[in-house]
Amino acid sequence: MDYVLTKNFNVPEAYRIDVYERTGGYQSLKRLFTMKPVDVIEEVKSSGLRGRGGAGFSAGLKWSFIPKDGKKNVYLCVNADESEPGTFKDRSLLELDPHRLVEGVIIAAYAIGAKTAYIYIRGEFDLPHTRIKAAVAEAYQKGYLGESILQSGFGLNLYVHRGAGAYICGEETGLIESLEGKRGYPRIKPPFPAIQGLFQSPTIVNNVETLSVLPYILMVGANAYRAIGTEKSTGTKLFSVSGPVQRPGVYEVPMGTPLRHFLQEQAGGMLPGKVLKAVIPGGSSMPVLNAQEVEEVNLDYESMASKGSMLGSGGVIVIPEDYCMVKALANLGRFYAHESCGQCSPCREGTGWAAKVLARLEAGKGEAGDIDLLLDIGRKMTGATICVLADSLAMPMASFIKKFRPEFEEHLTLKKCPKG
Repeated sequence: MDYVLTKNFNVPEAYRIDVYERTGGYQSLKRLFTMKPVDVIEEVKSSGLRGRGGAGFSAGLKWSFIPKDGKKNVYLCVNADESEPGTFKDRSLLELDPHRLVEGVIIAAYAIGAKTAYIYIRGEFDLPHTRIKAAVAEAYQKGYLGESILQSGFGLNLYVHRGAGAYICGEETGLIESLEGKRGYPRIKPPFPAIQGLFQSPTIVNNVETLSVLPYILMVGANAYRAIGTEKSTGTKLFSVSGPVQRPGVYEVPMGTPLRHFLQEQAGGMLPGKVLKAVIPGGSSMPVLNAQEVEEVNLDYESMASKGSMLGSGGVIVIPEDYCMVKALANLGRFYAHESCGQCSPCREGTGWAAKVLARLEAGKGEAGDIDLLLDIGRKMTGATICVLADSLAMPMASFIKKFRPEFEEHLTLKKCPKG
């Protein structure tokens, strides 16, 4: 298999521009500047590339929403605020191959007509921040950024902006608000950022992984990229694997790879003495899969949807048989209650309420009706807020209870955790 994103992960010092250039870095720009921006958009559309931040929306189609009248400045924002529990693939790209992102930013900015781009990076990312800042500086020195890149007549300024550790700023409009110097409150949509985003101007927000794919697509062409993966989920995808497996880490596999095969072959299977109970397939906000479903599902958008879950940001969290599902869900409840920005009442009150009920259930102090109360809270949170943070707790909450309800009931009847 051709590695699209991880081919340099084992190349020593691939984060340096001279090493990146020796591996073919920035070569895609030679083709880029022979193309019209609209043709670049069509190439990305034809490739079938879908956003790798979680939503899975067509990247090229998203770009095409930018108004063509040229009345306002256009901006590109890179979402490097990777805060979804269980997900750490963008961090690896930023640490090990940051120039691939810079090259992808240039391609996307040229396609949409942006002369200014921002990388919004998670505040806790220390080494990734150091690496991407250095990569941007090197790119300026070599003439890949600034005025008239490679004498093409196209200029781009790229800035790195460090966040302050708020999960909500991973939501694209919350990110834009924060970038403007305001509190990271998500905006009501429409208008969507492509019409009215940063500084009230047309803006595209793309994930690190999405943009890092672009140099490959321009080098090999849309058809070659489409040949990888499935018909509707094209290309490769990065997956972050955590939990009691032999080889946790970040892996790149073709879309459509069976999840069970992936866990066995790439992650090395379960640790000795551990038995698989469940998998959260795409980061903590995705509905959980039980062991039987893991055997039946593939790593692509359509297969995950058929099992009532989502591919999300590719954070594969493995849960063993001896781990308490009530404890796992209570942990998620604490996280989402803490990270709610508080703008919407159903989220502010719902996540906090759910976290309190889950905490008392976990402690063996649950009350009759608590399980159904959690489901009712989740229903009233779903689809009732400006962004999907409330849904991000409601979805796993509903799936955990549906698939592992006996464990929740045991906490009620035994007045303690049966797992000890």
